[in-house]
Amino acid sequence: MVVPVKLGAFFLLILLGLSVVSVGCIGSPSQKGAMKEETLIIFHAGSLSLPLQQLEKEFSSYTEKNLGIRVAFQDEASGSVKACRKVTDLGKKADIVATADYTLIPQLLVPNYTDFYVLFATNEIVIAFTDKSKYADEINPTNWYEILAKPGVTFGFSDPNQDPCGYRSVMVMKLADLYYGKPVFETLVEKNTNIYANGTHIYAPREIEIKGDKVVIRPKETDLTGLVESGSLDYFFIYKSVAEQHHLRYITLPDEINLGDFGKADYYARVSITLGSTGKTVRAKPIVYGVTVLKDAPHRDLALKFLKFWLGKEGKEVFEENHQDFLNPPVAFGNVPEEIKPLVKVKE
Repeated sequence: MVVPVKLGAFFLLILLGLSVVSVGCIGSPSQKGAMKEETLIIFHAGSLSLPLQQLEKEFSSYTEKNLGIRVAFQDEASGSVKACRKVTDLGKKADIVATADYTLIPQLLVPNYTDFYVLFATNEIVIAFTDKSKYADEINPTNWYEILAKPGVTFGFSDPNQDPCGYRSVMVMKLADLYYGKPVFETLVEKNTNIYANGTHIYAPREIEIKGDKVVIRPKETDLTGLVESGSLDYFFIYKSVAEQHHLRYITLPDEINLGDFGKADYYARVSITLGSTGKTVRAKPIVYGVTVLKDAPHRDLALKFLKFWLGKEGKEVFEENHQDFLNPPVAFGNVPEEIKPLVKVKE
């Protein structure tokens, strides 16, 4: 039987229409239901950059598989003082603030911006360098201050007014006065900057000035890494974890001055520093990192889920892979959210 031309054209149009509908159903994500997307904003210490990148990747994979959420991260690395002041002084919004000195959170963020915080990791100060550094094969834990003082040798530390590694570095040099019985602080700090001390109390003016070309100061400790790697800077004071992550050579310092020994807390406490940026006085103490979720976090529920992931088995493994000791268990203060209580030791 011969189908009339008009009728054949009619059937052809129907077939084409069905094909278009079929292709649309297969290829359109809107028909399947698009995955929800969220972005978490994190202000954090520069020394947390590498472990956080790894942890964020693992969390994003977890949420896609288990929660149907694709999570992106907007990370802002800086000195920890600056990270807090972005919230308090600049009014910037963030979900999480993580600092290299946990005490900055109760000092600057509690109670107006958060009502809890968690201590989660430790570290110590070392002096890092490369094979290009002058006297690289001579420096050791007993002569480092003499090597740094030599003509032509350059060294650096981060800005004490912005970064805990900076104020810890100068406190290490003041503790070295006590430990070695030598004027280490005067020789290395006072002669090369306007940072000064009265006895064991240090003053860091709001505007740090550098005298000569021996010392280099940058906003955060990781800003100095590239300078040392390139050979334009000989040595810098840095956290052990960062030196390990960047495969730098380093010398460890005696426990009495490296701020890494909890048994030496009373010894460290003999030294303190007043910061021109905040007017606050910080006493030397063992290095402990802190983290909090802010009260007005744009994505507070998701931020708490990430913090739970951070404080759990996954976070512990990531930080230890990145050469940073994790507290077992982490210690929490304040109005601790129910979500993380099983993972922390709550203290008053």
